[in-house]
Amino acid sequence: MSGGQDFPRARDTVPELLAAAKHVAPEVVLARERAEEMRQIPPPLAEVIADAGLYQMFLPRSVGGPEASPLVAFHAIEELSKADGSVGWCVMIATDISLFAGWLKTGVLRKVCGQPASLRAAGSLRPLGRAIPVDGGYRVSGRWNFASGIHNANWLYCPCVLTDGDKPLLTATGTQAVRAMWLPSNAATIKDTWSVMGLRGTGSQDFVIDDVFVGQDYSCFLGDPPCEAGPLFRPRMLFTFLFALNAAHALGIARGAMDSLVDLAAREASTQSTALLRDRPLVQSRAAEAEAILNAARAYVIDTVARVWDSACKDKADPAQEILQARLAVTHSIHEAARVVSLLFHAAGTNAIYTRNPLERHFRDIHVARQHNAAFPAHYESAGKALLGLRPSDPGW
Repeated sequence: MSGGQDFPRARDTVPELLAAAKHVAPEVVLARERAEEMRQIPPPLAEVIADAGLYQMFLPRSVGGPEASPLVAFHAIEELSKADGSVGWCVMIATDISLFAGWLKTGVLRKVCGQPASLRAAGSLRPLGRAIPVDGGYRVSGRWNFASGIHNANWLYCPCVLTDGDKPLLTATGTQAVRAMWLPSNAATIKDTWSVMGLRGTGSQDFVIDDVFVGQDYSCFLGDPPCEAGPLFRPRMLFTFLFALNAAHALGIARGAMDSLVDLAAREASTQSTALLRDRPLVQSRAAEAEAILNAARAYVIDTVARVWDSACKDKADPAQEILQARLAVTHSIHEAARVVSLLFHAAGTNAIYTRNPLERHFRDIHVARQHNAAFPAHYESAGKALLGLRPSDPGW
């Protein structure tokens, strides 16, 4: 152990956010058809989610945020994702970006989120913009994609390459200089590009910023030390904490699919048999197999993320082994969640293909969710390198 401060772990026992997610979930179910039609979360539901504090679960306590531990946020997102994958996804992305707020100065962050704090962030991790340094800040232009929840966002997180005119600026090590800009959402023009097979309700549109000034204090670089001192903002654990929420989302969809199959199996037969699905040995076997896979994957994630959190709270000098297991568990769990949903979908036969059955949407949503960086197969390679004593190329390990 290092000689750093041993931070309190009281946030692990805070029940409010999970209670809020459970309270909001029935309203999510009522609105999910409308979200699918609109290709975004309906504004009234977005207001309910914001009022519950669920868009900003990682927002620092210094400005009135929850600064929840990763597993508190995990359980809340899992609960929402059971109700609807699109809502769970938007809450996940906004919560992730609220973690990046820990790299802004407290006084600036208070202006960003207001008092009482209400941050609804959207944006990207990809440096798709261009920022030209000028007196006091930057002139920012660019087009970013996959901005989940942008229709209901009040701030945007926009990574940019720093340039001198058209020429990229370089760091001392010779790499491109990158910095993220925080802009109010009304500075952007939304481009309607979100025509997709799954997670339709996320409204993950493209957006454009055209030559907007951003003050220096409204920018940050995640490679710099954070402004916040709590364990949540340990740079070494950043991607572990972010991607843990992807696991929560995928596992929540899988649990929702299991619930949907149980409901469907109790009332549906098929065109070739009058026997209910639940009375058929194949369906029974598939349900049991799926339940075992889901619980095993979930237990692995929860155990390993808890170990990383413990290392962060104790400021452990070298948490490499804890991070390895947690990152591996995250990737594994997302793929296992997709396997669970596929098992259940096929066990239900043709019943599953009708849009009136939630199982159809769970199937579409989980296969889109699995396309995220958190589930990239390359992470298995990184984990294998670490297990075999080699250095992964990804610095997040």
